[in-house]
Amino acid sequence: MRSKLFVPGNRPELFAKALASGADAISFDLEDAVPQARKAEARANLAAFLDSPDLPVGKVIIVRTNAPSSPEFEADLAALAGRKVDVINLPKIDHAREVTVAVVAMASLLAAEQAPELLVNIETPLGLRQAADIGRAHPRVVGLQLGLGDLFEALGIDRQDPANLHAVLYTLRMAAAEAGVFAYDSAYPDVDDVSGFQAEAGIARRLGYLGKSCIHPRQIALANAIFQPSGEEVARARRIVAAAAEATRLGRGAFLLEGRMIDPPYLHRAQAIVAAADA
Repeated sequence: MRSKLFVPGNRPELFAKALASGADAISFDLEDAVPQARKAEARANLAAFLDSPDLPVGKVIIVRTNAPSSPEFEADLAALAGRKVDVINLPKIDHAREVTVAVVAMASLLAAEQAPELLVNIETPLGLRQAADIGRAHPRVVGLQLGLGDLFEALGIDRQDPANLHAVLYTLRMAAAEAGVFAYDSAYPDVDDVSGFQAEAGIARRLGYLGKSCIHPRQIALANAIFQPSGEEVARARRIVAAAAEATRLGRGAFLLEGRMIDPPYLHRAQAIVAAADA
């Protein structure tokens, strides 16, 4: 999921175009992108579209609902009942107990065979401090997604300062690692600022983030290029995996490859790169 494209639920004319794009995942938004007066309309639009027999195979379908504390949340879930949704993106989460509330509501309103995974937004200082607990709140949580707009703008933090970005991205990455889930980068608001998008995504990539949210189709290719393992990375990873198999055959837990010591942490990383490349 190198790229994830947001599509407002009240813009059905964009749905098919989004699914035809190069984004690995499409995130239909029922929250911030939809005015309060059009929430019900957005739900109806999305439900009708998800009933289409022409949904493409292989595209990850995400829905960002309203917050579990919102009166809109249960209506959002009811609109998704019986329909293909791979991941529900929960916004405005500050405590692990809010994830539990969401899971209980999902069990009540969604069919048991749906069982969508959860991508949880971390958008406040409290949520950031509680992020590891939030990430392990339930087995359905597969990732933590940073919301830099909510986090930085409210506090007057300069998003263009790489030190500010690195501090928050690193903190969330460590929390996600502690919880055993992936970390996912925030959306970048300035569509025309290509270098800014690339710089921000580059920091996330070097910290081990899975990919980046996109708010415009022009950002998709940028995210895909940055979060796709390079040919050199993949080739080296394949050599490590092959050499590890031979080392195992010889009864060795660690071995030298091209002058570098390889032990389980390096092997696990190589296996992940190979899996991503093959996918």
